[in-house]
Amino acid sequence: MTSFRRRQILKGALATLAAVAPATAALAQAEPPKPAQIVINDSGGAMQSAMRQLFYSEFERRYGIKVVATSPVDLGKLQAQVQTGNVEWTVTEIGGEDAIRAERSGLLERLDLKIIDLSRFPKHLQNRAYVFPKAVYSTVMGYRSDVFKEGQRPKSWADFWDVAKFPGPRTLQNSPTDNLEFALLADGVAADKLYPLDVDRAFRKLDQIKKHIAVWWTTGAQSAQLLIDKEAVLGTAWNGRYYAAIAAGAPLVMEWNQGSIKESAFGIPKGAKNAYWGQKFLALAAEAEPQGKYADIIGYPGLNLDATKFTDPKMIPYLPTSPDNLPKQFWTDLAWWADNGNTVKERWSRWMLQQ
Repeated sequence: MTSFRRRQILKGALATLAAVAPATAALAQAEPPKPAQIVINDSGGAMQSAMRQLFYSEFERRYGIKVVATSPVDLGKLQAQVQTGNVEWTVTEIGGEDAIRAERSGLLERLDLKIIDLSRFPKHLQNRAYVFPKAVYSTVMGYRSDVFKEGQRPKSWADFWDVAKFPGPRTLQNSPTDNLEFALLADGVAADKLYPLDVDRAFRKLDQIKKHIAVWWTTGAQSAQLLIDKEAVLGTAWNGRYYAAIAAGAPLVMEWNQGSIKESAFGIPKGAKNAYWGQKFLALAAEAEPQGKYADIIGYPGLNLDATKFTDPKMIPYLPTSPDNLPKQFWTDLAWWADNGNTVKERWSRWMLQQ
């Protein structure tokens, strides 16, 4: 090899090193120092316990950063933190239409999709800008199997309203969310024609069932317990609440037909300290394996399409996203509720006071 050729090779190698060195340095600088802890605000209770087992402990193991969990979920507190610049949470759960409101109000940091891999999520969720789709849950009908025998069981909201054919005290949530949709379905509206909701028609239908509601539940734990204690024989609850009761031996059955399915979400508050590590937590939350195992515990599956590979096959029939259950349900239009929820809730409060 000539000396000229050697000089050319050396020059090329030095040029390559010169180009690579800044890029390598930039990558090294991209990850900020690790904080002692991050704070994740969630729903508390059994959900927080499951999050601790599958996600928080793994984040601590993987990164050596402690996860402090707080609760409850509170949009008003999120707004106050962002507006005052005193943001306490690194990541917060956001419920239902509040996620839409938080995004529209500029309360959330943009998701870094170079860190968070949503490629195995349903296509309509893969380009989320601010709201991370944490999991899905359904509000479904449930009833006591010792009261309604096989072959004589309610299968629709029309059946729920039919107190002659399916007698007994009922329970519904003390909220218009879901109940307006259920009332319209009971009145014959097709699931794909629900939105925009005909609010007047829904309240007229709710008038028919109101006196048969023994208790208007206000907490998830209460919803299933009312059936266990026989204060009601027919009611509604979030699917995970019924699953926990069934797993503990309660004689309850979930009816997935005409269930209301919706997302729960995570977001990083605008101006959050250690927001980068919040992104890293959401990247972990998007992984299939912890999502699949989380569903085993709590009954609320994540949206990674590979998650069920890590879920106990015996659990899959109890999940809202199972192939049998998903087609029977309708997706709640969270944007409609974000636009109309406050007005409807005011009307609900007045309606509840009426005899």
